[in-house]
Amino acid sequence: MNAQVQQIYRFPVKGLSPEPLNSAALTPGAGLPEDRRFTLAYGLTTGAKRGFFQLTSEEKLAQLSLTYDDAEPRLTIQRQGRQVVSADPSDQTGRILLNQFFAGFLAGSPRGTPSFQESTAEDRSEALPESISIINLASVRDFERVARASVDPIRFRGNILIDGLRPWEEFSWLGKELALGAARLKITERTARCAATNVNPDTAQRDMNIPLTLRKGFGHMDMGVYAEVAVAGTVKVGDSVTLASETPARS
Repeated sequence: MNAQVQQIYRFPVKGLSPEPLNSAALTPGAGLPEDRRFTLAYGLTTGAKRGFFQLTSEEKLAQLSLTYDDAEPRLTIQRQGRQVVSADPSDQTGRILLNQFFAGFLAGSPRGTPSFQESTAEDRSEALPESISIINLASVRDFERVARASVDPIRFRGNILIDGLRPWEEFSWLGKELALGAARLKITERTARCAATNVNPDTAQRDMNIPLTLRKGFGHMDMGVYAEVAVAGTVKVGDSVTLASETPARS
């Protein structure tokens, strides 16, 4: 296997755009740092089941891009290249500003008024996953061949994008460990795809049916795999990717 890490992404706010990273320090028992750190929740005051605004039901979220400085901290939201709000998401005043913006932006949603929140321990399994999403770019290209259309890999919202593999080779990794830079990740499951992938990240329009195309073209609805950090370490863009069994033994 002659593969490399091509891109690393974190999604500071669940359902919003990603941020590219040059490197990420990985720790067992945790996902990518700051990934899905914040959410836009609904159903908090109506007695309805709590949920999160995301592209599956609110495709207009793709109109927004963001930057997140976790050191300051500061979250800045842009729409069509223009800054619309910038605030400290850990501060009460900052959250008020963010809530005001999202209340206006998502006005009229049947899910009610969004509440910008930091993920809690209760949210962790859904909003702040311990798993890391890995996408094989060769599989995306093979999907493009079947779909007869260009597909932005961002649709699949992966944390680590890898190139240099055979299409769908990642499905053979279940239960195995990958070495990425200094870290090791255990592959736990394939990633089933939902309607959120139908939204074009550039236009915020639903212009494809990706789960249906996967099922018709390949007999499944999966793209990518989930992994858990087995050995801590930093992963960088350009790092080689090998199965742990292929990694030279340490002396």
